[in-house]
Amino acid sequence: MDTLSYKTISANKETAKKEWVVVDATDQVLGRLATKVAKLLRGKYKPNFTPHVDCGDNVIIINADKVRLTGKKWTDRIYYSYTGYPGGQRENTPATIMAKPNGADRLVRRVVKGMLPKNRLGAKLLTNLYIYAGSEHKHEAQSPKAIDINLYK
Repeated sequence: MDTLSYKTISANKETAKKEWVVVDATDQVLGRLATKVAKLLRGKYKPNFTPHVDCGDNVIIINADKVRLTGKKWTDRIYYSYTGYPGGQRENTPATIMAKPNGADRLVRRVVKGMLPKNRLGAKLLTNLYIYAGSEHKHEAQSPKAIDINLYK
């Protein structure tokens, strides 16, 4: 009996096969898009997924300003932040975040960050995310492949 066939193979930094993918966020619901992007960043759709290794893909999100929120979430959802000073608690709604410069980038990045691990690996995975409000991006040299995010579960 060949016992080598029963070995569990863990991916590491050298053996991880990272790809570049483009996701179009036009008319996508923000939370559902973010969960799938977070899974792509972690590498959970790959057969050699290893929880403690960055084996996910580099994800480019285009048309982030055309993302959707259902119901009254544009005005009723509240994101809190704290400056560190007394009385420094701030409230923002998705509508106020989108109204600011780079608003689409900030909103999508914040939602995806909440779905990643809260440790050094999560911070590293977030650097593999590139968000653009329009349909143009500057990563053509990496020859990314366009994927349909609706086909993922």
